[in-house]
Order: sequence, then structure tokens, then C-alpha cells
Amino acid sequence: MSEDNGHENSAGGPVEKVADIASGIGEYIRQQRNNAKISLRQLAKLAGVSNPYLSQIERGVRKPSAEILQQIAKGLRISAEALYVQAGILDLPTGGPVTDAIRADTELTERQKQVLLDVYESFRRENAAAGGDRGQTTVIAKE
Repeated sequence: MSEDNGHENSAGGPVEKVADIASGIGEYIRQQRNNAKISLRQLAKLAGVSNPYLSQIERGVRKPSAEILQQIAKGLRISAEALYVQAGILDLPTGGPVTDAIRADTELTERQKQVLLDVYESFRRENAAAGGDRGQTTVIAKE
């Protein structure tokens, strides 16, 4: 149903939600651009978009398509998935306290976060494959 049957929605209507998403993705792109020490003009050139269009995205005036987000992600050298999550195109992958902490860390770049998550997941898969050995440590004797 598209109507809220008289119940007020604290998040606002569909137009407000789109505006919030556009604003959030714009702020996120600006933050990532500043972290990468790339000017607006440089990122626009790397992403193949105009300076005014990128500026409008960063200010939340425009909501970019998935294709434009992918081009911006390439320009920033971050995963397109990170931008898709911020834009509301993808749901945030489920994880747990470790993955949530890595994703929430503002001191890490998206690339660093992805590398940490990949290593963490590889350890988890390795431990799952080992079966009952979880929590046990291996002691290597020195001669």
C-alpha cells in the first residue's frame, strides 16, 4: 500500500526519503574524496562526469544512478558496493560485531576496510572448514 492510513511516518514520505538518501550519499562521496585527497575537479574527470553534476551529487541535489556511482567508486578507488549501500541500492551485508566495527571505523579507507573484511572472512571460513578446532590454540615447541 502506498498510503500510510493516517499514521504519521517519522521518516517522512517517499520524497523526503529520496532526499535523505541523496544527501547521505553526497556527504559520503565528499568524505571519501577528501580522505583520498582528490579535488572535485579531479574526481569528476576520473569518473567521467561534469564538475557541476558531481557538485550537485555531493550537495544532495541529485541522486546518481548505479552506473554513475560505479564510475565515482572507480575514481575514488573504493568498492562500488560501498556506494550502493550508502545510496540505498543494496542492503548492508550482515556481519557481526567485528565486521560492524570495521565498517564503522572512520579512520580507515573503504579499500582498507574491504581488505580487513576479506582477511577476517577467510579466517572464519578456514576455521569453519577445520570443524571442532575452534577456540583451540596450536603450540609450537621451540627446540
